[in-house]
Amino acid sequence: MHAPRSVNLIEPELLMLAYRSGIFPMADSRDDPEIFWIEPRQRAILPLDGFHLSRSLARALRRGRFTITCNQAFADVMDACAAPRAVREDAEDGSWISHRIQASYENLHFLGHAHSIECWQDLPGGGRKLVGGLYGVGFDRVFCGESMFSDETDSSKVALAWLVAALRRGGATLLDCQFMTPHLASLGAVEMPQTRYLALLKAAQSSGVAGVSGAGSEAGGGGAGVLSLPDAFAALLEDAAAAELASSPGKLISQALTQTS
Repeated sequence: MHAPRSVNLIEPELLMLAYRSGIFPMADSRDDPEIFWIEPRQRAILPLDGFHLSRSLARALRRGRFTITCNQAFADVMDACAAPRAVREDAEDGSWISHRIQASYENLHFLGHAHSIECWQDLPGGGRKLVGGLYGVGFDRVFCGESMFSDETDSSKVALAWLVAALRRGGATLLDCQFMTPHLASLGAVEMPQTRYLALLKAAQSSGVAGVSGAGSEAGGGGAGVLSLPDAFAALLEDAAAAELASSPGKLISQALTQTS
């Protein structure tokens, strides 16, 4: 099931301007046609050199419990993230991702500005099942994480570990987590005043520098030395193959994150 296409989309130019300015949209419920813009007083980020890789997570990466992909099931990840759950007490159905927001971000994904990391589990009879993942918005050297979900132990953590590794591989400098949670804190996220975040956001944006959006110069591409998130993800797989770890690329991710965790 995907977001209805009859809803009034948020203009992609407005969405990107909002993210570049340090604000983002939310809704009160899944069916709410209205949105409101959020600029938190306190902002959470995950330093790309400060990801906390626990022993259990490192073990899950090395053992290759899950298959990780990028941009293979964006709409499905959004569906899972928007599924009813107790996220906010004042949300009628427990989701701030309204149909309008979902359709707008699927459009942003089509334009190359939004990306997903998917976590799959092989099924006994063949095939695979989506059991975790995350999505967010990328531009310049910035990735703004929007939401994640997990249907299996460690699945969203593994997806986040791959995201961090890919952003580092691509030359990104800022991973925005929006709001601090105990879960994010356990993974190394830190909280700071919005004014400090805006300074980091400004520093991570520069004209002519390629970014993590991956849609050419208009989306922040074109500069040397910085890869889009999909290209950085592909580069990780190439690195794993070069290290003769193509069958278990999670080992490469674990090694890379262990060096700075």
